Amino acid sequence: MTSAARTPHLRRSNLALVLDQLRRRGSCSRSQLVAATGLTRSAIAGLVSELETIGLVVETPPAPDGRPGRPSPVVRVDDQCVIALSIEIFVDEIGAAFVALDGSIVASVRAARPRARVAVAETVTDVAGLVDRLEAQLADLEGRRVGHHVIGCGVSIPGLVRDADGVVVAAPNLGWIDVSLAESLSSVLGCGVPVHVGNDADLGALAESRFGAGVGSDHMIFVSGEVGVGGGLVAAGRPVVGHLGFAGEIGHLPVNPDGRRCRCGSIGCWETEVGETALLERAGLDPEGGRAAVDELLDRAAAGDRRATDALAAEARWLAIGIAGLVNVLDPDTVVLGGLFARILPAVRARLDAELDDRRYRAARRDVAVVGAALGSQAVTVGAAELAFGPLLDDPAGVVTLRPSTVSLRSRPARSS
Repeated sequence: MTSAARTPHLRRSNLALVLDQLRRRGSCSRSQLVAATGLTRSAIAGLVSELETIGLVVETPPAPDGRPGRPSPVVRVDDQCVIALSIEIFVDEIGAAFVALDGSIVASVRAARPRARVAVAETVTDVAGLVDRLEAQLADLEGRRVGHHVIGCGVSIPGLVRDADGVVVAAPNLGWIDVSLAESLSSVLGCGVPVHVGNDADLGALAESRFGAGVGSDHMIFVSGEVGVGGGLVAAGRPVVGHLGFAGEIGHLPVNPDGRRCRCGSIGCWETEVGETALLERAGLDPEGGRAAVDELLDRAAAGDRRATDALAAEARWLAIGIAGLVNVLDPDTVVLGGLFARILPAVRARLDAELDDRRYRAARRDVAVVGAALGSQAVTVGAAELAFGPLLDDPAGVVTLRPSTVSLRSRPARSS
């Protein structure tokens, strides 16, 4: 690469580096950016000025601190300029949100749906209706500027997603095979922005590593459970997606050779032993009862119900078996539990820690933190938005220059109900 060709590439990389630091830190001074990036003061000044000009950051005068000299201005991400549309598709619920560049949720709506209503056409129709409600909510919000730039759409799905084209290769809990979800949603939404699709656990891992419990962790495993069990991996600070984008399907680790048949067709997968269905069945509750049934189980356990406490103990044991295997193979510094596992963690913490200690590889002295997701139910919401923000984060000036002056989802044709 020639020197002339390297210069724009270096500028793009440095813009991305500064924007990344600001998103991770929330706000910081120019002096802190110099220390964090290793760039010169003059370089930081120019990069911050460019990011401010294109509307991605704002710079404010510092508060007087009583020390001699002129304090450095404070820089932060502008949460009023670009937003991403985040869509979540679960077995029994769908959600939509607008998420700002700093990871904050501007507006959101959710809707429960019957587990029988998971056909692709029905799902796409339901999502489109939810986005209509979301737009109306954004327009009604007081104190926020309507007319943000919608930079893209990120969609989370509980299944295998081919990274190259956003095709859902298999989503066993939805009964989907080879679904061109990005294409279908792009056509129905008519929003004029790129639609990116990703695995829900991968996206939860991405959000937790950038804004949640995994901040500062270079090697993290995210384990999330609801109807199924999914995982996401972060190595050397970057998501691991695998050759085709299928990495992280930890729910289908074989853990019990004498176990039950899994929805994927195999026998004894980890998600046949842990997760919502297994937990509720052991407690004698409706395995299709969803979040309400889990709440009932936790209430029963807190009241001393033996069957409920035994169900949680079994959940802790099988959860530890899977986590111990992942730790021994992948050597993380942090394991973040999301979804159902984060909800039940306080109730299973003691048993989980004991089971993990029994399965610790004692020849290696390492301390792996097992923590609940800091973002809670918002992890996947924020992660899907991160997927949409991806091109912008890689090339801030290039992507913003190419965007329309304003993208209004309301400009798409009205849909018949």
